[in-house]
Order: sequence, then structure tokens, then C-alpha cells
Amino acid sequence: MTATFKVACIQVNAQNDLAANMDAAAISIRAAADQGADFITTPENVSMMAGGSREIREHAMPEETHAALAAYRALAGETSVWILAGSLGVALPSGKVANRSYLIDPSGDVSAKYDKIHMFDVDLPNGETYRESANFEPGSEAVTAETPWGVLGLTVCYDVRFPQLYRALAHAGAKFLTVPSAFTRVTGEAHWHVLLRARAIETGCFVFAPAQTGTHPRGRETYGHSLIVSPWGEVLADGGTAPGNVYAEIDPALADKARANIPSLSHDRTFAAPEAKAPPSIKGVA
Repeated sequence: MTATFKVACIQVNAQNDLAANMDAAAISIRAAADQGADFITTPENVSMMAGGSREIREHAMPEETHAALAAYRALAGETSVWILAGSLGVALPSGKVANRSYLIDPSGDVSAKYDKIHMFDVDLPNGETYRESANFEPGSEAVTAETPWGVLGLTVCYDVRFPQLYRALAHAGAKFLTVPSAFTRVTGEAHWHVLLRARAIETGCFVFAPAQTGTHPRGRETYGHSLIVSPWGEVLADGGTAPGNVYAEIDPALADKARANIPSLSHDRTFAAPEAKAPPSIKGVA
């Protein structure tokens, strides 16, 4: 393992034009490589922010012929760096789509892939409604991968609200966690920073969270603020709200130091869960 490395988070404003999105991401990836980045991470839906159910399915492609995957594999080979294709829409035989994250090594080979487990099915206070499960097939397996710097745990966006996944990745040896995202502006303003810092602190891991930003098809707004967080919960880089790249120098030894100072990963205990009870009634509401 090398002692330290430089990570980049690419922040983009993807639309529903695959070629334009790929061109924009390629420019940012090459710029990050020119800045000496060893590991370049890109957001969820990096190559396509589709505007609805029909568009999501129409733009999804089988893995073996996926134009975006081929492009990112070529970019990894061209730049000789590790690239995380945050997530791509992969057509499945079931007719649904996998929201799949790809880790690509410097030779252009796929080192690992992960299908987003947790589906974002919510009604937000501002009237926005999301039903990812209507189009996407949830994954069922947590994934880690070996890198030159240590073990990486792969997750996607809404997964960040499920700490048990991150603890499982840390127990499996992960020192670094990727959280490529297209977080909504409303939920991002409320929770983005605190959730990512919490996942870093709880696990003693570095967190790399490249994000979508701005306005997308059908008026969807994403929060931006790509973050790189230390195992002690310090924000090392924040991408703000404009497209662009942020960087940080990463010392893997800091994960060991954080875990030595707060060894909570070695303090897990089994316990009996409480019996489920019906929620209390609200006076005046049937």
C-alpha cells in the first residue's frame, strides 16, 4: 500500500443528454488527473439525470453494451487513475433498472460494482415525490474492494441514512467509503453534512461523497456540496453549489488513529430488540 494519495470529487449538473453529460464528466476527470488525483470519484447518475419513469428506462443500457461504462473505462486507462463511476442506469432482464456504482482500476478493468440497496421512496414537505422502487431493482449485497491504499466500501446516496450498512462495511475492513449522490436540495440543506460526518465518525472511515448540483429535468433540484470527510468527522473539502472539482490528500493511517482513539468498532454487543408497539395515537386525529 502507498502511504498517501490524492482523491478528487467531481461535481456535475447532469441533464438528460447522455453525450453532453459524458463530455462534461470527461473534461472534469481529465482536469483532476492533471491535478495529480490518484482516485477520481463521480456522482450518482453521473451520465444521465432522466426526467421520469419512461426516460429512466429508455436511457438504461445493458452492462455489456453500456456506452457510459465503456467511456469511463477508457478514461481510467487514458489517465492511469482509479475512477468511481458513481452510478449508471443498467437495464436488467426484469425490465427494471439497477442503480449501479462501478470502481474502475487504472488499466480500465472493473474492479467492483455495487447496486444501490435502499430505494428513495418519499414525499417531501415541499410537495416533491420520489418513488425509486417503481423503476429500480434494489441491490441485496454490500460490497468492498481492494485498492492500493486499503479496502473501499461502496454505497450510493440514500444508503447514507442506514448506518448499519456502513458499520458492516467497516467491520469488513473498509477504511474508505464512497457515497456518490444526487441529494435533493431540501433534504441536503437539512441533513447532508451531518449524515456524512456521522457515517465517518461511527466507522472511523474517510468518506468521499461526489454530488450532483443545480436544476435538472422536470425542475428537480440537487444540493451539491460534494464532501470529503476525515475519520474524525472533519470536512476536508466542500464543493459548494457550482459544478467543479474538489480535492484532498488522504493519509490512510488517520483511520487507524481515529479507531485507536475511539475503538467503538470493537465494542459491538448483541442485544435483544424491544417488542414492536403501535405508534401512540394523536389526540383529535382518527
